Amino acid sequence: MKIGITCYPTYGGSGAVAAELGIQLSRRGHQVHFVSSALPFRLPTFQENLFFHQVEVMTYPLFESPHYSIALAAKMADVAQEEGLDLFHVHYAIPHAVSAYLAREALARGPKVLTTLHGTDITLVGNDPSFRSITKLAIEVSDGVTAVSRYLELKTREIFQPHRPIHVIPNFVDTQEFRPEISPDARHHFASAGERVLLHLSNFRPVKRVTDVIRIFARVREEIPVKLLMVGDGVERPTAQHLTKELGLEKEVFFLSRQQDIPALMNLADLSLLPSELESFGLAALEAMSCGVPVIASRVGGLPEVVEDRVTGLLYEVGDVEGMARGALELLSDPSRYQRMKVAARQRVLTHFDAPLIVPRYEALYREILGS
Repeated sequence: MKIGITCYPTYGGSGAVAAELGIQLSRRGHQVHFVSSALPFRLPTFQENLFFHQVEVMTYPLFESPHYSIALAAKMADVAQEEGLDLFHVHYAIPHAVSAYLAREALARGPKVLTTLHGTDITLVGNDPSFRSITKLAIEVSDGVTAVSRYLELKTREIFQPHRPIHVIPNFVDTQEFRPEISPDARHHFASAGERVLLHLSNFRPVKRVTDVIRIFARVREEIPVKLLMVGDGVERPTAQHLTKELGLEKEVFFLSRQQDIPALMNLADLSLLPSELESFGLAALEAMSCGVPVIASRVGGLPEVVEDRVTGLLYEVGDVEGMARGALELLSDPSRYQRMKVAARQRVLTHFDAPLIVPRYEALYREILGS
């Protein structure tokens, strides 16, 4: 098939999943064309069957702000016509599904449109009164709709009461790339012998509660020698750095900004911290588990569908810093329990979330949509 994919190119779960899906599809012989404002952050610059088309936004004195949605629709229509695309798979309802709809309507026989909902396009942006009607339209005019978790599917039905089915296809990970690997030399860059390593990976938005990460670490640090890796960037980074300085932990916390080699960093960690206020899925938790790293996280949204409480990680109520810290300490002080959890985390990903299990489900849905 010839498939167009549109996603946000910035650091975040939806872009990471879209990029990985494109990589997997191209390896399976499909021709994949990404259409976006910039190269998605995990997409390789060259791979057979994989192409990138950049959207250029026109400036004009009458435009008060750049009309990206319209420019995107025009570029999608051009690529669809020039490359003979069968289907557009867009990630995020706003603006991508709306732009895909415009592109389809602009062509006599435009590509079918599959929309994947990732979370805040429903719970935050789509739920805002100023966007609710257009988000509902984007869902209804798509030829197919998927959600990354049962939680998100139920939330979408609750907010929008759509008339079409929503298929739940979870996020996935390439377990050959995200696999347990011992790298003692790399670990020594951050931690001394005998020190444990905690890790947090996110886009540092307020919903990620990065100050809770710092406070959990500070509490654990009181009991055992440990270091913290903060991977990512965003508006809450200065707040987290200020709290780190306030607590006198500047030499114990490493702010690593945005990184490409996430598997290598995951393999430096003993535990992954994800105390988010809301996660519709929790890709960072899945990637950690695939590397055999247990997860300490909030019991919210789609996270309980990823992390099996007390089996592959520990789940707590939002804001329970003391509980999360205590759980981390108990786990790190019990080697046999910790080892069982490491093995169970990896096995859960292999059994339920490995790319060869999930990508064919998208292919089957593509064929169903094209057949209709």
